[in-house]
This record gives sequence, C-alpha cells and structure tokens, in this order.
Amino acid sequence: MDNDISERLLSSEVQKTNDDLKARVYDESRKIWRVALPGVLSRVASFGSIVVTQSFIGHTGELDLAAYALVQTLIVRFVNGILIGMSSATETLCGQAYGAGHYHMMGIYLQRSWIVGFITLTILLPFFIFATPIFKLVGQEESIADAAGYVSYWFIPFNYNYVFSYTIQMYLQAQQKNIIIAWLTVAQFVIHIPLSWLLVYQFEFGVPGAMIALIISSWFVVIGEFVYIFGGWCPNTWRGFTMDAFKDIFPVVKLSISSGLMLCLELWYNAVLVLLAGYMKNAEVAISAFSICLNINGWEFMISLGFLGAACVRVANELGRGDAKATRFSIKVIVSTSIVVGLFFWVLCLSFGSKIGYLFTNEKEVADSVSDLSMLLAFSVLLNSIYPVLSGVAIGAGLQSTVAIINLCCYYLIGIPIGAVLGYVANLEVQGIWLGMICGVVTESIALCYMTWGTDWDNEVTKAKQRLQKFYLKFDESNQLA
Repeated sequence: MDNDISERLLSSEVQKTNDDLKARVYDESRKIWRVALPGVLSRVASFGSIVVTQSFIGHTGELDLAAYALVQTLIVRFVNGILIGMSSATETLCGQAYGAGHYHMMGIYLQRSWIVGFITLTILLPFFIFATPIFKLVGQEESIADAAGYVSYWFIPFNYNYVFSYTIQMYLQAQQKNIIIAWLTVAQFVIHIPLSWLLVYQFEFGVPGAMIALIISSWFVVIGEFVYIFGGWCPNTWRGFTMDAFKDIFPVVKLSISSGLMLCLELWYNAVLVLLAGYMKNAEVAISAFSICLNINGWEFMISLGFLGAACVRVANELGRGDAKATRFSIKVIVSTSIVVGLFFWVLCLSFGSKIGYLFTNEKEVADSVSDLSMLLAFSVLLNSIYPVLSGVAIGAGLQSTVAIINLCCYYLIGIPIGAVLGYVANLEVQGIWLGMICGVVTESIALCYMTWGTDWDNEVTKAKQRLQKFYLKFDESNQLA
C-alpha cells in the first residue's frame, strides 16, 4: 500500500516536472520566435533583393554575372563584414541595456553607431572606387576586372543604407519591435522585382537598371525605419538627437572593432574562396557557379541570422537582468530550434539542388557546375543552423574577441589551406574549395560548442553589470538637439 502511494506521488512529481518543462520551453520559444521570425523575414527579403538583382544581371550576360559576383562577394562582403561587425557592438549594448531597464541609453548607443558606421564606410570607399586595379593586382582576368570596376560604382550609394539599416534593426529587435522591419523589407522585396523588370527589360537599362532598382528598394526600408523611430513609436528609447552620442565614443569603437573582427573573419572567408575560384582554368564559369551557390547558401543563412539575432537578444536581456540560469536555458532552446529548421532546408537542398542553377543563368556549363556543388551546398546549409546561433550567444554576452580568435584559426589556418590543396593540388577545383570551406565551418562549430558549454554564465552576469555601469549616462534634456 505504502509502495503504491509512493509510486503515485513520484509519478505526480515527474508529471509536474514535465509540465513545468513544457511550459518553460513554450514560453522561451515564444520569446525567441517573437524576435527570430521578423528577423528571418527581414533578412531573407533583404538578401533576396541582392539575389534577384544577380538573377536579372545573370540573364544579361555571363561577363556581367561574373563581374557582379566578384564585386558582391568580395568587396561588398569585405565592407559589409566591417559594418556588420562594428554594428554588433550596438546589439550587445542595446540588448543588455534593455534587460537592465536603461531605456534612454539605447537611443544614445544607436546614434553612436551611426557616427562610427558612417566614418568607417567613408574610409572604405577606395575599395569601390579602385576596384578594377585591385582585381587586376590580385590576378583576376582583365575583362572581368574592368566590368567589375564599373559595377562597383553602383554599390556605393547602396552600401550607405547599411550604416543605418543594420544598427536600427539591432536597436529595434532588442526591444522586440522588429516586426516593422519585417513588413518594410517584405514590401522592399515586392517592389524590387517589378522595378527591376521594368528598368532592365522594358527600359533596357541592363546592369545600371538592375542596380538602380536595388538602390531605390534598399533606401525605401531605411526611410521607413526613420519614420517609425522619429514618429514616436519608440518613446522610451528614442529621446531625440543628443550630444551625449559623442561621449565615450572610443570605448564603443574598441568594442566595435572586436565585434567587427569577429564577423569580418567569417564573411571574408567566403570572399577569399571566391578569389581562389577566380584562378581556375575557366574563371567566368567557376566564379559564377561558386557565387550562385554562395548566394543560395547566404540566402538560407539569413534565416540563421534571424536566430543569431534572437540568441543575441535573449542572452543579452537575461544577462542584463542578472539571470544566469535563464541564459543557459535560452541557449539550449534556441540551438535546438535552429537545428530542426536547418534539417528541413538540408532535405530541401538535397531534393532540388540539381535544378537551382537555371534560376540564375541560361548557360548550361554554369548550371552544371552549380549542380555538381549541390550536395556540398546542402551540408553547408545544415551547418548554418549551428555556428551562427552560437555566434549570436557570444555577441549577446560580449565575447566577440574570443570568437574572432576561433574564426581566425578555423577559417584561415584550416579551411582555406585545405580548400587550396583540394582545389589545385588534388584537382577537385571548385568542389575542393567548397570542401575546404566546410572543414573550416565544422571546426568552428565544434569550437563554439565547447566555448559555450564551458562559459561561466554567472561571471558573465557580473561582467554585463560592469559594462552597463561604465557606459551609463543620466538623461539630460539640455544635451538634446531635437
């Protein structure tokens, strides 16, 4: 009798524990998707505009496609790596400030990021202006280098939108208000397709028409974000322009540089591999096929970036609140969710990989080369569900410097050398380069898993409090400019 009662009590306790765990997982998942879903939609739609532009340019000619691919994959990724990295300091600071209730500081952090981003991009303009001699200097074919130099000029006004769009997205998602960005970027994508068709085919503007459409649609999002912020929809976190944005700018730059280095090393990795592809026998085909697969991988990677943003927000918010236990639980839920999503797209790529190339080109040789890479592409998509989320955890905790070292070792000491050996020595060409890329990503994923598992989150709570106290400024209306 006593045994029956004990078993019932034990069963009841187990059921209660299970119900409590289900409730906690549901609550955490709801918080994650509230940030991740708008982030996924906005990034997929935004990057989709770049992919659509590549598709329109690809159907105008193989040389134009190779030139666009070279600029977009090398120079734009190089510059954006720096801009995204510099902006990720805003993600750390805004997320932790929101968790700690320092709402007015978020507007100050946002303005500081605009100052840092604008100056940074202006310093980097020579990469766009002197693209042709740069590409010739590194040994690219003269015809591709000349065409790429022309395309690069069109990317200058396009890239300035990133100074504002990246940082505003991080500022809004820290407050779980990034649904407005999702609506704006979906509208951008919807506008971009007919606008590109009109300018490229109806008006027969060719490459300039495709780039003008990209510029117009990208700035549409930024203008919409300004209207939302300045129009009073962020009353607690936006108190107007202030001179306080110029205070403590150098400590923010220091954090931004470590953030920039972390993400730059990641984004430049693919750029270096495209550069290696440019030395293949049939460079136009190699660059075009490789960049098409990278853009497909990059488009799916935008989904992973949505989870990266959610991981950053959840970790930063909980650290700002001082709850290490909730931080650990949030990491477990978001990594599990991301892997399930990654498995879905892995199956999708395996099923339709052989037909993807024809969406971007009419050239059979290029499409066949894309088909040859489809299996490797599928596994890259699967890996996208792991390491970006763990990078988001690092950003939320302010551990960018550690991840920068991991990226340097895994990508540049492992991935690129292996890719070069397999591509040129083993004569696997583009497949060999991609295999090298996967080796670097697998190594990085293992290292990030180990880092996350071994992190003392109670200690990170203490560090977050110290960081917020260091940058905290009392609200002073006399410093307001508008």
